[in-house]
Amino acid sequence: MASSRRRFITSLTSAAAGGAAALGTRALAASATAPPTTPDGSFSPAALLDRHLAPPPAAVSRPSVQSDPRMPTAAEVESWYTDRRNWGRWGDDDEKGAINLITPQKSAAAAALVRTGRKVSASRVFEPEQHFMRKSPRPGGAGAVVDYYGFIYHGQTITHIDALCHMWDSDGMWQGRDPDVEITTQGASFGTIDAWSEGIVTRGVLIDVPRHRGEPYVTPERPVHGWEIEEIASAQGVAVEPGDALLVYSGKDAFVRAGGDYGGGDRPGLNVTCAKFIRDHDVSLLGWDMMDARPDPYGLAFPMHGVLFNYGVALLDNALLEPLADACAEEGRHEFMFMALPLNVARGTGSPANPIAMF
Repeated sequence: MASSRRRFITSLTSAAAGGAAALGTRALAASATAPPTTPDGSFSPAALLDRHLAPPPAAVSRPSVQSDPRMPTAAEVESWYTDRRNWGRWGDDDEKGAINLITPQKSAAAAALVRTGRKVSASRVFEPEQHFMRKSPRPGGAGAVVDYYGFIYHGQTITHIDALCHMWDSDGMWQGRDPDVEITTQGASFGTIDAWSEGIVTRGVLIDVPRHRGEPYVTPERPVHGWEIEEIASAQGVAVEPGDALLVYSGKDAFVRAGGDYGGGDRPGLNVTCAKFIRDHDVSLLGWDMMDARPDPYGLAFPMHGVLFNYGVALLDNALLEPLADACAEEGRHEFMFMALPLNVARGTGSPANPIAMF
């Protein structure tokens, strides 16, 4: 490829790359100093966590958001994404993140949930922006056809899994690594999608927000909150456990059918309070049809995508969850064996996927 084509396509930073650059300038206060290092000069995630645990200067004013008495202050939200990071939890060089919580025993227990063999896909129909075909004739009237796909899977349409290198904030990407070092035009060198090449097979739990509310979809005025996920799980008779894949159904397709516009601007979805739920319950993967609710009352560009680089939680974006919600209602249970098998892409920031729930 010509060197001019090897440069970063900066015009696509916020749309196609999921707004990673926007995350680099967090609205909440963040340290502007260089990352802390050990005496030998290497980066130390533990030292960075210790720095964030230090009390802020007395002169710093931290606004609160209290439209609902259950809403946390801005300082509390910031602490979730600094003091409670999983950096260093599985070693400073770990690239699997919360997927480490899916032990062989966890996967085997998930397989034991299969009773009827019913399978439900959580993937949307994949229609590449570029699709070229080539027919090749063979002797005797035989022939074959091959095709070429050209697409950017990050964004609002294709069902895909985000790798841990996909986003970052001013403290760095997963494990505090420097994106300017770890990501080049040749690809990423740390936290890439092939860290999950063995597949993600675990217990899945679906949270059906519209059915619980008695409404067709989540609205911009009423985003999903962490305490609501807890309430819905209890009402459904299921508990979210460490290593689970948490699938939150918000009714995106019904919202669009009703004339709603779901894209990169203001939109309904999950409030940042759901991040605390995810950390409290040690979720390994978050799958959703509606993503970060916007605008965010705390001024965060991607309030929920922060679980990716702070907690190491895999993100299953643009999942088709309406059929799965219907299947859970028909089966009378909201737990199942969940399988997400990303492509084994070298240096990739993610992968299209066809996740399967099996009852």
